[in-house]
Amino acid sequence: MNPTALDQHSAGKAKNFQSSERRDAVKHEYFNGRVLPKPAANRWHNLIASNFTIAVGSRVHGGKSEVYTGGMRIRVGSDSLCFPDIVVVSGEPKFADENLDILQNPTVVVEVFSNLTNSSDRTQKLEGYLAIPSVKECLLVNEDELRIEHYTRQNPKQWIYRIYNERDDVISLDPVNCKVSLSEIYAQVKLKPSELTSKAVN
Repeated sequence: MNPTALDQHSAGKAKNFQSSERRDAVKHEYFNGRVLPKPAANRWHNLIASNFTIAVGSRVHGGKSEVYTGGMRIRVGSDSLCFPDIVVVSGEPKFADENLDILQNPTVVVEVFSNLTNSSDRTQKLEGYLAIPSVKECLLVNEDELRIEHYTRQNPKQWIYRIYNERDDVISLDPVNCKVSLSEIYAQVKLKPSELTSKAVN
């Protein structure tokens, strides 16, 4: 095999490995009896998750809260396990067993999603998160446009729903005594123009 053909062969193998790696690296969530893929996150998704973690983590550092990013599973109902992008727990975390990888008492749950995310899957996961008794706040962060949906628990049957879509909007996460701005969350992220113009509801 001549050097040019060898280079092409190696490039082809590398490309196949990359495609296989992207496919096989997908985490899977078990939700309502279905196995759902959670695809690898892109640049903007990762930046948003990192920005949020740094902003919140720097404020709760030294306190009684812990912040987990990406790899912490939480139990949703009796038969579902999900990987939220960010989880904050206030107080002593409780886990399913000694492996310490299934959190049972999340306080704040954050999902970063794109406009291509299946809306029915997203809605079902949101409903599952809101049904967890320990969850006090749930945020859905759009990676394609400046938009965060924020659910704040008032009592077991009532939530306050807010939309934030201005860079100077500030989100209060009262259960962990923390405030974070959209300018921090979306720092360095290139966004598409928002189709919505509504101001944050307070």
